Amino acid sequence: MQLKIDRPIVFFDLETTGVSFSEDRIVDVALLKRHPDGREEAFDSLVQPGIAIPAEATAIHHITNEMVRDAPTFRVLGPKLLELFHGSDIGGFGVSRFDLPMLAAEFKRNGLLWSVDGRRVVDAMKIFHKMEPRTLSAAVKFYCGKSLEGAHRASADAKASAEVVWAQLDRYPDLPRDLAGLHDFCSSMDPKSVDPAGKFVWSKDNRACFNFGKYRTVPLETVSKRDPSYLMWLAAESRSSPEVVEICNNALNGRYPIKKE
Repeated sequence: MQLKIDRPIVFFDLETTGVSFSEDRIVDVALLKRHPDGREEAFDSLVQPGIAIPAEATAIHHITNEMVRDAPTFRVLGPKLLELFHGSDIGGFGVSRFDLPMLAAEFKRNGLLWSVDGRRVVDAMKIFHKMEPRTLSAAVKFYCGKSLEGAHRASADAKASAEVVWAQLDRYPDLPRDLAGLHDFCSSMDPKSVDPAGKFVWSKDNRACFNFGKYRTVPLETVSKRDPSYLMWLAAESRSSPEVVEICNNALNGRYPIKKE
C-alpha cells in the first residue's frame, strides 16, 4: 500500500566524521525526494568536512580523507540542499536522533536558515522497533505462529521459551544440534566486540571504541579524558552489564582493554 502524501517527502542519510553535533562534520549526504505525483529526484555528494576523518569513522563508512579532498564543502552544497528540502516533509532511518540534529547543526554553522518546525518526520527505525518488538510474546508469535497465553507467569513463559527453541531448531538447519554446540553458539562473542553485549568494539588499530550513543565510534580513551562524567554515569547505570562497568571503571583509572591476538 502506497503512502498518501500531500506534499513532497525527502528521505535522506548522512555519513560523518563522528557523532558530536558541535565538533564533527558531514562527509557524505544523499537525498531522495518523492513528490505527490510519484516523481522522484535524487541527489548525493561527498562533502569536504574541513577536518580530518578519524580512522574509526572510515572503518564504518569507508570514506577516506583522499576521497573528500576535492569534494565541495557544506557551505557550497547548502543552497542546493535547502532547495531540495523546501516545502517538504522528512523521512529516513534513525534520522530523529542523529541525522536531523547533525544536519541542523551544519546549516547553522554555515549561516543558513533551516528548521524542522512544521515538517512531518517519518522515521523507519522507530516504525521497525514499534512493529517488531523483541519480546518472548513476539518470539512465540514469529516462530510458533500463535499468541502467548498467560505471559509473565513463570510456567507459561518457561513453556513458551522451550517451544521457541524447538521452533528455532526447525527453522534454522544450520544451528548446532547438540547442547554443547548450541551453548557455544549462544555464548560466542562477535570478534569485533570488546564486551559480550557489544557496547564497545575494536577499531582497525585495535582500540576500544563506543558502539552506541552520542560517542559511537569514538575511542574509549578519548572519552575518558574528554568526558569522564559520561563513564561515571555509564558505570552507575543499572542496566550496564558487569563487563561494561568494569571497562568504564578501569578506563577512569587509565587502564584500557587490550585486544588478544
